[in-house]
Amino acid sequence: MKRKAKLPFDPKAFLSKVNGGRAISDYRKDKVVFRQGDPSDAVFYIQSGKVKTTVVSEQGKEAVVAILDTGDFFGEGCLTGQPQRLSTVTAMTECVIVRITKADITRVIHEEPAFAELFISHLLARNSRVQEDLVDQLFNSSDKRLARTLLLLANFGKEGRPEPVIAKISQETLAEMIGTTRSRVSHFMNKFRELGLIDYNGHIEVHSSLLNVVLHEKPEIRSRGVFGGQRV
Repeated sequence: MKRKAKLPFDPKAFLSKVNGGRAISDYRKDKVVFRQGDPSDAVFYIQSGKVKTTVVSEQGKEAVVAILDTGDFFGEGCLTGQPQRLSTVTAMTECVIVRITKADITRVIHEEPAFAELFISHLLARNSRVQEDLVDQLFNSSDKRLARTLLLLANFGKEGRPEPVIAKISQETLAEMIGTTRSRVSHFMNKFRELGLIDYNGHIEVHSSLLNVVLHEKPEIRSRGVFGGQRV
């Protein structure tokens, strides 16, 4: 009697099914997934929605360190022996999130090369993003940092089509992400809107022309006073 051939492993199917090591939960906007200091015992995968990662210093100052989207993993620090969460993750929109226990994800990484490839690709992309964020913070002016952040939020540069309309995000959050004040963010957002680079009326619609701010400053833009030519 012939044994049935093993079906190819499908990482997406694995991440869409509940079993003893996986659970799928719905999160409403502003619901906390985990808090800084919580036990670090699982990895999470975003089936749909956006979340933000924040860190609070001992002095009580909060910073947004990342915004993650559909298809992203987070909480992978548990795999390096991290005993507690170093950040807080909160839903920015309605989300569907998969929780995978440390034991389950460790097993599938070792047993299924297709999943290991997907997960390693995520880690490499996250590492590249962190390096880009650091360079951006060190060398670019706050206007360029804001433009880059808006483009990333709209998925410019990612696989698939951009999503030019960004879910509602406050100026305070944008300010925390780029390391400046809310008033500076308001100033640049108004300038971007005046130049037709974005539409901004509650929701933000990002136009591809905003790429010009990140790639190079056009003389006509500089002359109209959008950029001060110095890092803020």
